[in-house]
Amino acid sequence: MIKRIVKMSFHPEKIAEFLANFEMVKDQIRGFEGCEHLEMFRALTPHHIIFTYSYWRSEDHLNAYRHSELFADTWAKTKALFNDKPEAWSVEVLYDLP
Repeated sequence: MIKRIVKMSFHPEKIAEFLANFEMVKDQIRGFEGCEHLEMFRALTPHHIIFTYSYWRSEDHLNAYRHSELFADTWAKTKALFNDKPEAWSVEVLYDLP
């Protein structure tokens, strides 16, 4: 299982546009083969930082998504709204304590 964390910083006036775009594609992303979980978080401070957190069955599944038309279209719309370079990490779980 791969977990993917993406940190995005938006122009504050563009957040509503991002959220509207994400609302239209979130079910497609979650339904993409190999995607097991999808969440989004907003930083309390600064409020224009948003994170996505997704679980993928394997790195191959994540890469298939990253090379898909869905990702290309979504990312093109999203990156136009940034006010800083995004950061992304693919991580594996070392501990998971319920």
